[in-house]
Amino acid sequence: MADPQSPRSFLLKRKEIDDLDLTEYPHQHNPVAIRHTASLGDKLGFTDMGVHIVRVKPGSYSSEHHNHEEDEEFIYIISGNGIAHIGDEMFNVTAGDFLGFPKNSPAHHLHNSYDKDLVFMAAGTRCPIDIVNYPRVGLRQYRVHGRREWTKDENLTRGGLQPWMVEEDET
Repeated sequence: MADPQSPRSFLLKRKEIDDLDLTEYPHQHNPVAIRHTASLGDKLGFTDMGVHIVRVKPGSYSSEHHNHEEDEEFIYIISGNGIAHIGDEMFNVTAGDFLGFPKNSPAHHLHNSYDKDLVFMAAGTRCPIDIVNYPRVGLRQYRVHGRREWTKDENLTRGGLQPWMVEEDET
């Protein structure tokens, strides 16, 4: 980051963005979800929001199918084509399309089933505490002040009670 007192420190020019090294990030819950990412927000000192340029190669996924209970996120397609999986539905997406996911939106991910890279800007809040649900693999992940832990859905109980101790509301 440049001199924080300089107005120039709040600007990344396209050439600077194009010159950023992309880091490969395999998703911790899906071995075929591999993103190549550069963080724009981190370069400018963001702490409460992540802003990234992401490249997904043909055949790869952006992440495991998931939703956030506290974080909000969006995706803006820059180039290429992909399939957006939102809940149980699929949508073709292409350059100029925008996807936005407020808290507790349906689970979602992108798949690049085409022969060219899918490139998008992804951004989201970084709440101090978030719960991420991965319904297709039966996991729940907790992020508390940067530390991540997860468990299988089958290990969860309601209100600290064992499942056989919980009375269902009949209304």
